[in-house]
Amino acid sequence: MLHMLEKTVLDNPLVAAFAFVGAVIWVSNLLGRHLTGGRVAGSAIAIIVGLALAYWGGAVTGKTKGLADVAQFGGLALMGGAMMRDFTIVATASEVHVDEAKKAGWLGFLALVLGTVLPFIVGVGVAYAYGHRDPVTLTTIGAGAVTYIVGPITGAAIGASSDVIALSIATGVVKAILVMIFTPVFARFMRLNNPQAAMVFGGLAGTVSGVSAGLAATDRRLVPYGALVATFHTGFGCLLGPSILFLAVKALFG
Repeated sequence: MLHMLEKTVLDNPLVAAFAFVGAVIWVSNLLGRHLTGGRVAGSAIAIIVGLALAYWGGAVTGKTKGLADVAQFGGLALMGGAMMRDFTIVATASEVHVDEAKKAGWLGFLALVLGTVLPFIVGVGVAYAYGHRDPVTLTTIGAGAVTYIVGPITGAAIGASSDVIALSIATGVVKAILVMIFTPVFARFMRLNNPQAAMVFGGLAGTVSGVSAGLAATDRRLVPYGALVATFHTGFGCLLGPSILFLAVKALFG
């Protein structure tokens, strides 16, 4: 029986990856619902579990792809790759009503700009406080504070080392987890109860995964709106990071 199951998993790696991730999310949602009373989103717990499993996979195999380096979980490399990631991000826009999206207007654009520039400044400030003075390092870590996607893209474009890029990714992951956890906690205070508020929040918070999970724990109907602007936020950050923001840091610290 175990041999048959192992052969099925090895012959169908992508299907097995979807089943495994689904099981992790299901267990995480149960933990979030029953252990935290719904205060911590299941997605946040799932990300922590995923990071722990990735670390374990790398430690066991000594390789670089985390759990995907274990033969039985090889399908995770495809499932977690850029193609599937971009497909799921684009798919979030399918439930958006255009008339509602237009209502965000200039307020949504302002939130997009502030949500990109302010986290970048905070990230650069923290990196500077820890002793970093190289403009490339400061920019890469600052971009990671925007999102964990903007960080590595910016770092690769301006020639950052792999260690600095990894640090920028870690910075973005921490931000995403914080947004996931605290969105439902402060949703009433932020009046996250309509599509326009969700779009402004998506622009300010930025991280697609954090915004999507946080809004899902608040009101699932708001997820497409927040994710839509957060997706633009990622693209906006990828444009500004290696160009205007890098030049600004270089002018100040170069």
